Amino acid sequence: MANKAPFKTTFEATEVIRPIFTGGAVALENGARILATTLGEDAVLTDIKTGKHITTVEGDGEQISTLTLTPSGSHLIICSRSQSMRIYSLKKTSDSIEAQLVRTLKPHTTPVLVLAVDRTSTLLATGGTDGSIKVWDINGGYVTHTFRGPSVLVSALHFFELAEGSMKSLETDARKKKKSKDGIDVEDEEVPSTARFRLASGSQDGKVRIWDLHKRSVVANLDSHVSDVRAIDYSPTQNTLVTAGRDKTIRWWDTKSWKVRKVTPCFELVEAAGFIGNGQLSYTAGSNGRLRIWNTENGHELTKEQTPSPEIEAFVGGLYRPELPFIVCLQVDHTLSLYDVPSDAHTSSQIPPPEPFRRISGTHDDIIDLRYLLPDHSALALATNSEDIRIVSVTEPKPGSQPLVSSEYFGQDIALLKGHEDIILSLDVDWSGHWVATGAKDREAKLWRVDPANNSYTCWATFSGHAESVTAVALPRSRPVEGSKAYTDPLNHPPSFMITGSSDQTIKKWEIPREPLQGAKTSIRAVYTRKAHDKDINAIDINHQSRLFASASQDKTVKIWSVEEGEVQGILRGHRRGVWSVSFAPPIMPVLQGEQGSVAGKGVILTGSGDKTLKLWNLADYTCIRTFEGHSHTVLKVAWLNVPPPEERSKKPILCASAGGDGLVKLWDANNGENDCTLDNHEDRVWALAVHPDTNMIVSGSGDSTVSFWKDTSSETQTATNEAALKRIEQEQELENYEYVGAYREAITMALQLNHPRKLQSLFERVVNSKTPDAGSYSGLKAVDEVLGSLSDDQLFLLLLRLRDWNTNARTAPMAQRILWALVKSYPASRFSSLNVKGARGQKSLKEVLNALKVYTERHYKRMEELVEESFLVEYTLQEMDSLAPALTSMRLVGNGDGDVVMTS
Repeated sequence: MANKAPFKTTFEATEVIRPIFTGGAVALENGARILATTLGEDAVLTDIKTGKHITTVEGDGEQISTLTLTPSGSHLIICSRSQSMRIYSLKKTSDSIEAQLVRTLKPHTTPVLVLAVDRTSTLLATGGTDGSIKVWDINGGYVTHTFRGPSVLVSALHFFELAEGSMKSLETDARKKKKSKDGIDVEDEEVPSTARFRLASGSQDGKVRIWDLHKRSVVANLDSHVSDVRAIDYSPTQNTLVTAGRDKTIRWWDTKSWKVRKVTPCFELVEAAGFIGNGQLSYTAGSNGRLRIWNTENGHELTKEQTPSPEIEAFVGGLYRPELPFIVCLQVDHTLSLYDVPSDAHTSSQIPPPEPFRRISGTHDDIIDLRYLLPDHSALALATNSEDIRIVSVTEPKPGSQPLVSSEYFGQDIALLKGHEDIILSLDVDWSGHWVATGAKDREAKLWRVDPANNSYTCWATFSGHAESVTAVALPRSRPVEGSKAYTDPLNHPPSFMITGSSDQTIKKWEIPREPLQGAKTSIRAVYTRKAHDKDINAIDINHQSRLFASASQDKTVKIWSVEEGEVQGILRGHRRGVWSVSFAPPIMPVLQGEQGSVAGKGVILTGSGDKTLKLWNLADYTCIRTFEGHSHTVLKVAWLNVPPPEERSKKPILCASAGGDGLVKLWDANNGENDCTLDNHEDRVWALAVHPDTNMIVSGSGDSTVSFWKDTSSETQTATNEAALKRIEQEQELENYEYVGAYREAITMALQLNHPRKLQSLFERVVNSKTPDAGSYSGLKAVDEVLGSLSDDQLFLLLLRLRDWNTNARTAPMAQRILWALVKSYPASRFSSLNVKGARGQKSLKEVLNALKVYTERHYKRMEELVEESFLVEYTLQEMDSLAPALTSMRLVGNGDGDVVMTS
């Protein structure tokens, strides 16, 4: 019986690529493992080495204004627009980190926009928008210093300790003999250890102030910048302070005299600057989107001339300390670029323009479309509401395996396909996964060649000709003949053609050149152009024989075309709203059962529409075979899952998937139209859907910036269900055996485990009504008392539920009261009040159960009291009857001759 459990389709979200950064502050500890980033109102901790999500620290309902980590990684400090500052202690284990809130403070009367922590991880500086600066003891949570400057926003803070050379004059002055007012000599004073501690602050007015933490006063006013000071750093080996700001200059200061050593114009808004290594090199990052290296001694730029990056790639911040192995730069598009640190050997030589060795996408924005790449499907191409295609790794590094894409963790950014000038709306991939077609709002389609083995990601050709946005692209998926050059060397044999559709209501077929086209003047003419629909074209799909293609439009129709001639073969009418997606059935599709008989699997096509339905169509007569209903919003994407092998088709269904505006992914049985499974892991509409050709893994991309990977666990679920059913049968038989031999202790324990209320009731009734109860037993048998006295929280709560039900019935109430009495005698009252019940409504449910037991118990006792009172009346009536009736001893029985017997006195 266990082997006949019905097959159930199940999928589980095993991996999620989620946003980690949406602008604001980022922080790293010295170990370069924990990366803290701002995600709206929350803070996210990520392991930068493995890319794994560590934890999310929920916010207080207001946007985070800034955050930082202590260099030791012991604390996380978060400030928000609510003017609160929360300090979290980070408890590290081998595989996780737990953030525990230590205290919440209100540091300023205005929001805090900048934080700084000293190298010992004990002092914290906060700068408010009102110009005040406070220094805090992190462990104690109290203020140690308060510095008040002009009422101008504090834009930069930096702790440092003066080098020995800079302290000579201070030590000399401190050791001079001082005379008191009475003329008495005072002993030499030692310079305290805190005398070297300084805090540098930069303001929006361009002024830099140096605060002495020992004297609690300003020791230097560096008045040189004319705009926001965005970066401050100190080099003890060079005795130099560097400052940079939005006045497009970098300034190096001598910390002995606090005079300017060098002023260098950099012709860009500088957002980050600092020293590298022992201070001989300095770096800057700014609005040009390029990392620049400078010679600290003479202020000359060492990097070769670099062309400015697009505005969206401009840097808005940076992060570096000598303890870190790389420089982190933050881009406008929320990308974190990691650069190698140049060595001090470059102080006199030119440095090639630095390129990031890794990019971390803070957020992918809306996921509009996605596809698997490469023959081993180890990468994923994402269209992310931007002008670029992002390629990410979707494989975990495993020993012994050599994927085509080498990456350190799942979801790592591999490359960007740059070339479009406006948002990319659609993409498609050929059979090999090496060729990617894209269509964008810039009215162009492009073909890309993806070769990660040689780190080559190039645009092969550009197709211009549409009058409006290119909203749909499609490449042929038919495989070349095995053994042919196109099959063995797909990188040098691009697809033969491409079909595009546009908001201009036309479709075009393009022949793809055999050689890459270089230069903007090179143009490609379309093989044919057809006026296809009356409204925008949303999707195009080519069948696996590359003979037909389908176009779906907002005009509620889908048209089937011949690839060769570009002529309409049929029109699918039936949807009540625009059609968003279309997909031909796989080539090995078996015969499907329609409402009007069998249909050849190869001749069907699936569509999804704004009318919230999917439809399955017969290409033989262009009629609707079946309609799938279940989504509560527009169906935005449809896809076929892998067809089960012939030997498994009797138990495994033929499935198709749909993604909707309701944020759900639904799986449907193509033969009966039923919804087999619903996948829910998104908070916004799901635009994109793809299926792994080998593992059947479903990938869904949503407007909430997440990509979910759904693993097919149907076989595992079936195996687990069969094993659970077999185990239950064995346990039920074991329960019957215990009951048969009278082993009540084991039988009651097993009945509780199996949640058999009827069997449990029968066992308790036998125990309570036993003719030979054990002396001193609460329930009737001491063995049962031991079972009742050793229940877990879950078992105790389950038994209370059963007692509540039995207590409502007058027939079973005596047994329930006896068992309840045994429980009350076995446990203190605190055990019932502190039961750890699972579920969000656990404690509320426990309260309801105990209240129900109390109410019905009081009702039973009230009924007993009424019966006792009524028994007094019966007893009184009998006594009165005895006093009024004659004594039986004076009465005798006499026959009257008629056969009757009468009583006479």
